[in-house]
Amino acid sequence: MRHIISIIVENEFGALGRIAGLFTARGYNIESLTVAPTHDESLSRMTIVTFGDDNVIDQIIKQLNKLLDVVTVADITDSPHIEREMLLVKVEASSGESREEFKRMVDIFRGRILDVTETIYTIEVTGACSKLDAFLEALGEREPLEVVRSGAIGISRGDRRVQVEDRSEPAASNRTTGE
Repeated sequence: MRHIISIIVENEFGALGRIAGLFTARGYNIESLTVAPTHDESLSRMTIVTFGDDNVIDQIIKQLNKLLDVVTVADITDSPHIEREMLLVKVEASSGESREEFKRMVDIFRGRILDVTETIYTIEVTGACSKLDAFLEALGEREPLEVVRSGAIGISRGDRRVQVEDRSEPAASNRTTGE
């Protein structure tokens, strides 16, 4: 099953490498990985999309919690959440007919045309991963010239959130290993 794991980490050199190394060493695959700063400059938020049954995901979370850079870990998959990904795609749009067809598709998927040349459109579509997959499928025989995807990001709905407890204590005390 696909899981979205949200991780708050110390914003320090090597944190990403240690987390990616954990996945590599244990033979876990990362489908997508995004990292960005939080409102606290000393912390970053990682969103990792991976696959596994409940036992595998529990192991991943336990192993992540053991890393010194990790402040908190949450699997947001089973709770109500909002998930988004961005797709940028270049397509050949040299004829008037193809240009009109791409404009219709962009409207249907609530995307935007970001760049236009005499022969190329660069299109942005944002939404759930399934929406981006559907857009690419809708291109049909019109082969994209280039495709870039951001990877999924997610946030819990409502009051639930991935938060950091009082950081005046050592980071290890803010974590639960589930053991």
